[in-house]
Amino acid sequence: METLTHAPVLARFGYAVSDPTRARILLALATEAAYPSNLADSLGVSRQSMSNHLTCLRGCGLVVAVPDGRRSRYELADARLGHAITDLLGVVLAVDPACCAPDGTCLVRPLHSKPHPPRPGAPC
Repeated sequence: METLTHAPVLARFGYAVSDPTRARILLALATEAAYPSNLADSLGVSRQSMSNHLTCLRGCGLVVAVPDGRRSRYELADARLGHAITDLLGVVLAVDPACCAPDGTCLVRPLHSKPHPPRPGAPC
């Protein structure tokens, strides 16, 4: 097992929350541990999809599976993640609509992609 700190931790957290379903899973687990089937039902996704997202979150080191009889219950890997998620919800962002869609998707291509015409005033 590898231990990460600083920028790699933020990068993994960013990747994990870049998917709306994974972000919703983390929000749910920030308040209490849950079984995958209950999470799938409450978030309106298939159990297969939930399993895939939980596997990703486990791989990123953000959640752990806790054996509970014949089932596994999921919780945040570190209680401080719950506090961090709660703190992030209080952040107010001033967003340039030319750069980011309401769902957080960046509308400006990364530098390594095909060039696009510059937009006047676009800060991204």
